[in-house]
Amino acid sequence: MRRLVIVIVALATLLPALAQAYDVLILQSRRNPAYDEVLKGFHNGTTASERVIVLSDYADVDVVRIVREDRPSLILAVGDAALNATRPVRQTPVLAVMALGIHNGNGSRRNLIGVGMFASPKQYLTLFKSIEARRIGVIHNPAKSGWYLHLARQAAAELGLELVVRNVSVPRDTITQLATLAGNVDALWMLPDSTAVTRETAEFYFSFGQQHNVPVVSFAAGYLGLGATAVCDIDRNALGRQAAAMADGILNGADITNQPARFPNGVKIKTNRTTFKHLGLIPD
Repeated sequence: MRRLVIVIVALATLLPALAQAYDVLILQSRRNPAYDEVLKGFHNGTTASERVIVLSDYADVDVVRIVREDRPSLILAVGDAALNATRPVRQTPVLAVMALGIHNGNGSRRNLIGVGMFASPKQYLTLFKSIEARRIGVIHNPAKSGWYLHLARQAAAELGLELVVRNVSVPRDTITQLATLAGNVDALWMLPDSTAVTRETAEFYFSFGQQHNVPVVSFAAGYLGLGATAVCDIDRNALGRQAAAMADGILNGADITNQPARFPNGVKIKTNRTTFKHLGLIPD
């Protein structure tokens, strides 16, 4: 009996230490090669200890209970489902990546910071300037990407460019609004806006570019084969390393209170040489 009491006391002594057995709780929305690439970069950039939970592997995950019991110093949320799962967490810092929600409706979360899924507007606009496009057509849903257009307008003004903007609230309006840009723009800018760019509407951007002989610049390498002239593609491994550097800073006491999401550092400009030549942007 005495031996049992000693064991119980020993376990009670160890539990606080076990509860702080790792630095970072990684919440991954689901199993996905893109997320895996981000996490590979994260692991290459930090030596912080971790626990990984893939939310899609479980019917329900009580993140608040896990945080209370494990007491990690930081949560890395990978994907929107993971970010949403951290909403009830108010004290532990949350670092989000690969989540569109980092820009939408999280302004009141003082413990949240992240790396967004959009390249900086200035990177896109510098590309447009390099191909001598002055009037750039943009279709977007203000509720989804209005914050981004605000920054884009500022960058365009600095570079002497004009944004010709059309607003949509449902995807089907995109086709109609594209038609109003005919003859009014030198280039078309596809934003990663889930209303303006869908699987059904994407082809109309490239049809517009071909019919009106204007370059179409997009946000993902997959669009190059469909007719995009150029894309600003996010290097996911570099994004993971950027998140690792931010995580190390937070673990070392950096204050993230009310800080906006950061733009990715690792952005690669990729081009479709055939389309470039067709538009006369490079010599034959």
